Amino acid sequence: MSLSRFRPLLGCLALLLGPAQGATAPARAQITQEQAFQRGRAANLARMRAEVINGGLGHYRAAACMFQLSGGDCLVRSGPEGFLFRFHGAPPGAAQAGLPPTVETEILIAPDGRQVLSVLYNGPPRTSGATPSPAPTP
Repeated sequence: MSLSRFRPLLGCLALLLGPAQGATAPARAQITQEQAFQRGRAANLARMRAEVINGGLGHYRAAACMFQLSGGDCLVRSGPEGFLFRFHGAPPGAAQAGLPPTVETEILIAPDGRQVLSVLYNGPPRTSGATPSPAPTP
């Protein structure tokens, strides 16, 4: 009897018995639809609070990441303590003029995304280039 007839079956058996493909890959965190809504709500609340404390939209624009889904790269961490955002901002048109950000804001939002827990920092940028430039004016 020839083994060539069983070669496809042996290949399948090797795949089944071999090391799991995902065993070496890092686990990816999956979030529920409700968690995604909470994250988006938190990003919107953080951006709006920064707009208010920095003089309103006539005087301030938050970094572009704060206009992305769930705060993009501005979301530093999320967990049971809430959502921590850190982002820069500047006057309207500063990004188009190539000017650096003038304000850095660090803000903690409740885990459900409905309440500002603390404005940890709002002042001159502490680090340069940590977040993208302000969003273009609509």
